[in-house]
Amino acid sequence: MTIQAIKNENTLNLSPYIYYFRSMRKKTTIKELARELGVSISTVSKALNDSPEISKDTIEKVKAFAKLLHYRPNNIALSLKNKRTKTIGIIIPEIVHHFFTKVIKGVELYANSKGYNVIVGLSNESFDKEVVNMEMLANGSIDGFVISTSRETLQLQDYHHFNETINEGIPVVMFDRVVNEIKCDKVIVDDMSGAKEAVEKLISNGCKQIGLITTKDYISVGRLRSLGYMNALKAHGVIPNSELILKVDDDMVSEDHLEVLEDEITQLFKVNPTIDAIFAVNELYAVTAMKVARKLNINIPEQLQIIGFTDGVLSKHASPSLSTVSQHGEDMGQQSAELLIRRIEESSNSETVGYQTVVIPTKLIERKSTL
Repeated sequence: MTIQAIKNENTLNLSPYIYYFRSMRKKTTIKELARELGVSISTVSKALNDSPEISKDTIEKVKAFAKLLHYRPNNIALSLKNKRTKTIGIIIPEIVHHFFTKVIKGVELYANSKGYNVIVGLSNESFDKEVVNMEMLANGSIDGFVISTSRETLQLQDYHHFNETINEGIPVVMFDRVVNEIKCDKVIVDDMSGAKEAVEKLISNGCKQIGLITTKDYISVGRLRSLGYMNALKAHGVIPNSELILKVDDDMVSEDHLEVLEDEITQLFKVNPTIDAIFAVNELYAVTAMKVARKLNINIPEQLQIIGFTDGVLSKHASPSLSTVSQHGEDMGQQSAELLIRRIEESSNSETVGYQTVVIPTKLIERKSTL
């Protein structure tokens, strides 16, 4: 007997199929259950909760098939299907990062204008904390998520919690650190073009030996900004030199232990005594490079020009002030909130199609760290 035959049976004898389905390791979602039964997610949700709106036969069939597939109802999703909370959750990797505070501000501005409240969760770059935060916030008190992926999640490439949340009918919008494999709306800046513009500025200023301080490649924004660096060099006939590229292991760097980063940048300068410029993929790397240069008696910008990425507090108050690529974090937050609230307010029976990736242009802000 096929699955379809089982679904069409008035009296379901499930015992011959229990062993087969117990061997299935993938968790069945409410969306898959609805598709197999040929009904809406709303119908499945109501049947599992014995809603009087659903016939007794349909309730029995849904529950029998759910048992067959070892489906465990997600109380989060069922709660959200039955009511709106007018609250959205935002999960960020770092709370002290100026860029993320600007994003939160943008999310709140738009959400509040539409009558929504905002709850903020912090993953602290941890996969486990990211998963726990999603489960905790989605306990029936939020309608959807705005998320920037944690470093550890990107490293592990384990995205099950995103897929399960989306499959349960809870909309997700990713921003900045996005995952291409996840089917959802996304908001990013044009990292590659922004980096290319910055490096081309250094080239036009006469720099010949341009160093790059970047992340490991599993961080998507670092990888894209590194590509922008490479593209700028190639466009001007410069062959990239691996000796000028420092890929920082972020697992060994934190704001409490910056000496690791300082040591690595010091080594970069010592190995490359003719280096005359630095492009850093974030603000922390750029400001730390400035600090190391001062210790080595390298004058900025006369001997070394530096451009960072993210126009935060550190950039404005560095000495000298740091030229940087602005990500427009507040705009990114507003765009993310707009996409999420639009999804939330769509018809509950509509399939999530037509996902958008909004690309926000960057802007090079020139200050005193460049000529």
